[in-house]
Amino acid sequence: MSFFVLGISHATAPIAIRERLSFTLEQIPEALRTVTALEGVQEAAILSTCNRTEIYAYLENGSETQLTDWLTRLRSADDPNVCARYYSYAGDAAARHLFRVACGLDSMILGEPQILGQIKEAYVQAQHCDTASHHLHRLFQFAFGVAKHVRTDTRIGEHPVSVAYASVHLARRIFADFSKLTALLIGAGETIELVAQHLHEQGTRRLIIANRTLSRGHQLAEQFGGYAIGLHEIAAHLGEADIVISATGSPEILLTHATVSEVLRSRKRRPVLMIDIAVPRDIDPQVAELNDVYLFTIDDMRAVVENNQNSRRMAANKAELIIDLQVAKFMEQLRGLDAVPAIRAVREHAATVRNRTLEQAQQLLIGGTPPDQVLKYLAETLTNRLLHAPTAYLRQAAHEGREHVIRQSHEIFGLKDKDLDKKQ
Repeated sequence: MSFFVLGISHATAPIAIRERLSFTLEQIPEALRTVTALEGVQEAAILSTCNRTEIYAYLENGSETQLTDWLTRLRSADDPNVCARYYSYAGDAAARHLFRVACGLDSMILGEPQILGQIKEAYVQAQHCDTASHHLHRLFQFAFGVAKHVRTDTRIGEHPVSVAYASVHLARRIFADFSKLTALLIGAGETIELVAQHLHEQGTRRLIIANRTLSRGHQLAEQFGGYAIGLHEIAAHLGEADIVISATGSPEILLTHATVSEVLRSRKRRPVLMIDIAVPRDIDPQVAELNDVYLFTIDDMRAVVENNQNSRRMAANKAELIIDLQVAKFMEQLRGLDAVPAIRAVREHAATVRNRTLEQAQQLLIGGTPPDQVLKYLAETLTNRLLHAPTAYLRQAAHEGREHVIRQSHEIFGLKDKDLDKKQ
């Protein structure tokens, strides 16, 4: 049994492939049940974000291909070569990968903090689905501790760098004065909330929040002096927007080429910046072909944020050293925990032998046997009973020429080599 990670990310695949392998929150429970029903897979959690889809599992060695085949059949049967985009890790390498992801070291934006919250959500969802028990619990809880350690002891989290920050930074390259702009934000999740905050700080004149759940949209809009609309009202307000930033979990396109093309006529050649940071995409890619529209996807953010990464790279080097130490510590703890059942069994056996022997000694005292004889009986009987099985095993090992067993017995009982030499 070992930990195993199978994934695909921004580092191995473009958005067109990643969006096919992504899971919505509603799809994950059924996917988890299917994964844990595969032969050899005991526990599983699925992390699906705009930049990565990863399956974390605790499984029998040799069961790894079950996961790969399942993911390929489910999401990419039309592209059998997608397997070349996968990466996988097992054992301590799987732990190291999770720790790096949790610390933001594997993110498109180095050190970004949002991924830790997404990992926690993935873990909680796996718990709710009863697919993450004590093995993945131990792994994820340790990962959360490592992430906290890295953020406390390095500068990896300094200077606000995120997809949200990068989106607003890109807008600043196109628009000089935000006080005259109207921004339409589609969605009301954490990313859009950060976008709204950054736009508000830049002095954006009007903020419109479009969301499927209108109450959540109102709640977010009120924080920044904006107002909320339903998704069905987007077309009616699109012509007002100078900036459109979308980040929903919708499985379907929300802004089609036809809708945007029609709305552009009312803007009279005024440019509009559209940033689609959703996976799957919210905005039809063909919108980029329209005049006066500047459309960017989440993959386009890579170049925008590069200049903001330099200050974090030094911290990342230190974080890697911390992670190496923590991986070693985690694996050491696992090995210690593997011995717990055996230690418990040995102690329970010894306690049973002790209680039985003590009870017999007490009966001897009640029967009038002198105390010194009872003590001698207790010591000799307890010693013989506790050492009977190990002694018989050692004799058999010696008979079969298994000298390593003899040596190991000295380590187990804390004997020195000279003690062994005396006996030979």
